[in-house]
Amino acid sequence: MTDSIICTPADYASIQRESQKINFSMPSDLQTGSLLRTLVASKPAGRFLELGTGTGLSLSWIVGAMDAKSSIISIDNSEEYLAIARSFFKDNSRVTILCTDGNQWLQQYQGDKFDLIFADAWPGKYSNLDLALELLVPGGLYIIDDMLPQPNWPENHQGNVDSLIALLEARTDVQLTKMNWSTGIIIVTKIG
Repeated sequence: MTDSIICTPADYASIQRESQKINFSMPSDLQTGSLLRTLVASKPAGRFLELGTGTGLSLSWIVGAMDAKSSIISIDNSEEYLAIARSFFKDNSRVTILCTDGNQWLQQYQGDKFDLIFADAWPGKYSNLDLALELLVPGGLYIIDDMLPQPNWPENHQGNVDSLIALLEARTDVQLTKMNWSTGIIIVTKIG
């Protein structure tokens, strides 16, 4: 099966063009997006959190799968990237896009828990992992990608990945599946 078989969301190609104009080099791949779309669709009236909006490419997959009663909060610390995302989702009342430090947001957030969290940035993944997982409802899904070596990884990043995987495997409040697929996906569900 090739990526050409994957049907992308309505705004995906336009967001991708705008992302290329600013040389955005951290997009989630098509397989990750397709998986997100399927998992989001399994959560009717879901509450979703994306840590690492970027320019909105993965957000387009999530929003495209959300039903009318679902909502998402998407967070990034780059106003340049978020300007693109906002231009495509500004009229969607189900979408809240925040330009803030993800670690601070995780430390301060007091609202309802989430049915699915896509952690695609350092916060909630390599830092404040415990806080992110506390924000999941029982049965909620926590998704991370880029667990296989990527060309845009900083030097010596493999150690961070190995430590994160070890932390997740040691937890007793989750079940996880590590997938040697796409960019390296881990799907975690909260139990208990």
